[in-house]
Amino acid sequence: MRKTIAIAASAILLIGCAEMNTVLNDINTLPSGPAPLTNIEVIKGLKEALSVGTNNSTSLTSKLDGFYKNPEIFIPFPPEAIKVKEKVEMLGMSSQVDKFVMTMNRSAETASKKATPIFINAITSMSIADGFAILKGGDNAATNFLKEKTSAQLRTEFNPVVKNAINEVEVTKYWNPVISTYNKIPFIEKQNPNLEDYITTKAMDGLFIMIAKEEKNIRKDPLARVSAILKRVFGA
Repeated sequence: MRKTIAIAASAILLIGCAEMNTVLNDINTLPSGPAPLTNIEVIKGLKEALSVGTNNSTSLTSKLDGFYKNPEIFIPFPPEAIKVKEKVEMLGMSSQVDKFVMTMNRSAETASKKATPIFINAITSMSIADGFAILKGGDNAATNFLKEKTSAQLRTEFNPVVKNAINEVEVTKYWNPVISTYNKIPFIEKQNPNLEDYITTKAMDGLFIMIAKEEKNIRKDPLARVSAILKRVFGA
């Protein structure tokens, strides 16, 4: 009788061990780590990264000296009119040239204050079919995508903002004496660069440069991921 009980107990124990091994094997086959990113999460993360980047960038560029004292985005004298600069400086107008350059940068700083809703509208309305390609792309892949898809629209909307900013900081007040003095020089080829177009282009370029820096920061620095979705998408 005792032998029969012992045999039965051994059988139960063996069956229990087999079941335990099955459970352990099932646990070992479960996926480890976070679940794969969904398309919705990727798109949401990319849009948030660009929203954070544009907000931070416009905050920096719209401050006093945001362009003027930032060597990365400083707007210089129009290169196509560099002869104007050289000639009038020889005539003793260096201070007028410096004031003109400063007011150009001031106009970009002023325009940046109104850039955020333009960028945010572009971000929220864009369709990102290749979200994973952008996510796994270079440090500024999302910025480049945004620039490619929205530059034409941004220029259309940004140009009048810059025009108003030019009037507000009186760019032409310092430009007109410079260019009129130059154009009065005998036998000189007259110059008249489109300041609105030049400043609009440089202001947009500066903003995209700063957005790219913010994007790179979010990709590289965990502390820059200020929300759960940014941590989820860029920490994956």
